[in-house]
Amino acid sequence: MTIQNRKERERAERHQRIIDTARELAEAHGWEAVTMRRLAESIEYSQPVLYSHFTGKVAIVSAVAEQGCADLAVTLRAARTSGSTPADALERVACAYLDFATANPARYDAMFVMHTDLKFGPEAPQALKDAFGEIEAAYEPFVGANDLQAGTEVAWSALHGAATLDRSGRLRPDLREQRIEVFMNLWTSGQG
Repeated sequence: MTIQNRKERERAERHQRIIDTARELAEAHGWEAVTMRRLAESIEYSQPVLYSHFTGKVAIVSAVAEQGCADLAVTLRAARTSGSTPADALERVACAYLDFATANPARYDAMFVMHTDLKFGPEAPQALKDAFGEIEAAYEPFVGANDLQAGTEVAWSALHGAATLDRSGRLRPDLREQRIEVFMNLWTSGQG
């Protein structure tokens, strides 16, 4: 291994450590606790080292969000492909999405609530396209081709709203299964 290869590997490892530590701090204390100073102290790097990797907190949140979307895509793909019918696959995707949001609040906020540098839509990074693509693939059997992208955005919006309201304690936990049933009735009838 050359010195250059070692330096590149160490830089990539340091870059990932910054992302992981930011996510861990956010999970433990909320995103408001993630500052460049606190992050530098936590990973024992100087602030200039952090700034050599990221322009600031928004760039770090963006990196956490992009990796979160990659993880969400894997989770949704596993849920979708384990479904025995198209309706079962769609329901599994909906449940997996809601479970992911509940289990990963800091990442979910980075992905879909906080300000980031990430673009959505056609210019989105591949990880975002992949996560959206899994929702789209599960929803596709129930809508016409002309309505697929807009319908998927509406379905995703419904899931995001439910996830956000549920995480903040604004939805009744005992109605979760009924909410999913309502989503399924709307989505599979071509009305959602």
